Amino acid sequence: MQDAGKGECRPVKIIAVDCFGYDLKYAHGEYVMSGSRAATTEVGTLVRLRTDEGLEGWGEITPLGNRYLPTHWAEVRAALHTLAGVLIGLDPTNISVVRRAMDHALLGGGYAKSAIDVACWDLLGKAAGLPISALLGGVLQEDFPLYEAVPLRSPAEMAAFVVERQEAGIHRFQLKVGNDPHDDAARTRAVVDVAERESLIVADSNGGWNLRAAQIALREMAGLPVFIEQPCRSTADCIFAMRHSELPLVLDESILTSEDVFHAKHAAGAVSINIKISRVGGLTEAARMRDLMQELDMMVSVEDAWGGDIVTAAVSHLAASTRPENFQNASFMNDWTDGHVAGYSPRSVGGRGSAPTGPGLGIDVSAQGLDPIFTIDSKDAG
Repeated sequence: MQDAGKGECRPVKIIAVDCFGYDLKYAHGEYVMSGSRAATTEVGTLVRLRTDEGLEGWGEITPLGNRYLPTHWAEVRAALHTLAGVLIGLDPTNISVVRRAMDHALLGGGYAKSAIDVACWDLLGKAAGLPISALLGGVLQEDFPLYEAVPLRSPAEMAAFVVERQEAGIHRFQLKVGNDPHDDAARTRAVVDVAERESLIVADSNGGWNLRAAQIALREMAGLPVFIEQPCRSTADCIFAMRHSELPLVLDESILTSEDVFHAKHAAGAVSINIKISRVGGLTEAARMRDLMQELDMMVSVEDAWGGDIVTAAVSHLAASTRPENFQNASFMNDWTDGHVAGYSPRSVGGRGSAPTGPGLGIDVSAQGLDPIFTIDSKDAG
């Protein structure tokens, strides 16, 4: 990653950490994944870091239910409360020091740490007078393609969803599969039948198939113009499942570290990885993994599990600074939810997104209407 270059970062100190809560509703009714995992409203948590220079940095973490990734909103808030005290007095623009302090204070807690990490990047950009995308190497894509997930429903309903969203300019779709493999193949064929020529289709099991079910589904999907995403829970089972399939593999939930990226490429033969910023602990590690994937000539997808404007802004900066030839797609979660704490910004246009150009995240977050959870300042930390 490049240095900020222009603009000088004056040392600043964190004087207070505020935690807020809010609820985010899914824009299309019910979001359904494999294994009867469904969401209509999720509990979000926002972090605000305040500095002695009057700057504010924002981060967000919104887990998707209780059975998707190994985290929970109450666990996140408990971890944030533990971490908040060690942040007081630190320079948030020295992100390495902040991350070391968090790791010393708490083993694990990566989802909570991710919100703090993003808030530090927001403050670094504001202190330097630069957008985060500039700090991540510079904008390589003024705009980039977005995908939308297709909730697991009947084949006809999923096909109709795709037709409707194509009319809105979306041409990249992640189909939720991972239940009965025969039914999942029928769902995929139904969507392929209505997909426009430029549309990209990914059949995403979210690790919902066991090895045998994955083999059946892959056999029935053979020859379809689709990617297969995370067919089984572990990378090892994905390798076995894909052994006799020529469909391109995308990995997601089983990839947590840079070491996992190497394994995905050289052992699993994956062509792409979905980087969820909160799953890997924040923008710092997400950017490191993104850079490695580019060097390995893999395709990069950038997203998060759930969220609103803050998550979307973080995603946009990582996406904008990714090489176009290695970029598959991103998701703007604020199109999927009503988490509009920054006036629905950034906003997609015709199925494409772009990164804000203002300093830091480049959005103006309002705490109005949010539920205060706690505030930790120097008095509490001392």
